[in-house]
Amino acid sequence: MYCLYYNIGLLGGLHQFNVPLRGADLAIFPHISNAYLVTQDVKIVEYGSMQDLSADKYSFTQCVDVKNGALLPSWCDSHTHLVFAGSRENEFVDKIKGLSYAEIAAKGGGILNSAVQLQQTDEQALYELALERIRELVQAGTGAIEIKSGYGLTLDAELKMLRVIKRLKENTPVLIRATFLGAHAFPTAYKNNPEEYIKLILSEMIPAVEKEGLAEYIDVFCEEGFFSPAQTTMICEAGLKVGLRPRIHANQFAVSGGVQVGVSLNAISVDHLESMDEAAIHALSNSTTIGTLLPNASFFLRMQDAPARKLIEAGALIALASDFNPGSAPSGNMNGVIAQACIRLRMLPEEAFNAATINGACALELENQCGSIQVGKLANFFITKPIPSLAYYPYAFGSNLISKIVLQGKEIHYSSF
Repeated sequence: MYCLYYNIGLLGGLHQFNVPLRGADLAIFPHISNAYLVTQDVKIVEYGSMQDLSADKYSFTQCVDVKNGALLPSWCDSHTHLVFAGSRENEFVDKIKGLSYAEIAAKGGGILNSAVQLQQTDEQALYELALERIRELVQAGTGAIEIKSGYGLTLDAELKMLRVIKRLKENTPVLIRATFLGAHAFPTAYKNNPEEYIKLILSEMIPAVEKEGLAEYIDVFCEEGFFSPAQTTMICEAGLKVGLRPRIHANQFAVSGGVQVGVSLNAISVDHLESMDEAAIHALSNSTTIGTLLPNASFFLRMQDAPARKLIEAGALIALASDFNPGSAPSGNMNGVIAQACIRLRMLPEEAFNAATINGACALELENQCGSIQVGKLANFFITKPIPSLAYYPYAFGSNLISKIVLQGKEIHYSSF
């Protein structure tokens, strides 16, 4: 079945190679104006300028007039925690009153709060909540996403989360990667004996995740007050032995050494990076590990932002992701991430788009399937209302500019799955 999209005002993300972009290349977002695109079933088969369109080349079953809107690759959100049981707006109010992240955690809030809620919620309820969130994110342009466990903190609850993620993979048109994050925090029962919890992760959790084939990656919260660089290394090396490649929470609240640990382990990514010194920037700039920036978290927590310009100018690989979670980033809308990247992190629109599409796809190891408009890739894209330029998209940050969602060649509505 062939489908034609014509009168495309701006067809963008036309990268020829499936590799992450860095340095000056990050600011190049190949595009053409007055274009068309042809899909066959789930894949892209052709695109070009309207003047080159051969109307009789294919027998089209559907023709879509884009009406001078833009057609852009779907967002690839490479860092989320979207499987959770309940919201934490009470902590939001505590933050407004001046309490710090550490003070909220000390009174039973934070990750441990979400863990208690999740442990008390059955798998079906978790699945239904997560499915609703996925539907919302798809309508905001996301077509590929990473989802972490980490709100379980017991063997049964971590596996429950990962089984929910597996069901989402099977029942939605979204490309989903699963990450085991048992090392998200130390449960209250292990507060005075953290090494025993690490033993639980190593001896029971990782083998169980491997046995059921529930994850592609392993993650650790390498941060002051959480897991040390040595503990992070130990856990990630155990994951590597069973095929779980590391992606690490690093340098959110302080220079933790997590970046260097990630680089030494050839981690797919090190994420957050709000606190970076020259040594961490240098380590990342000389590696193939992707630095994933999460401006939703720094915005919501009123923290300093990751030094995007320094990282880009140093030649580090950069991706953008939402960090969707109930405590520090309660939004998975990547359109807001793009706007914040431009406004707060001073990224150029082209840099932000590339960081959230092709580089995000590389951070998910899905670059051969999505992240750009390329012949042979999945037809995963969204269509906007007419816009005068790419820069208008983050500039008009309060407007809903998306008019149509296509995943795997099919137009997706809220109730499509």
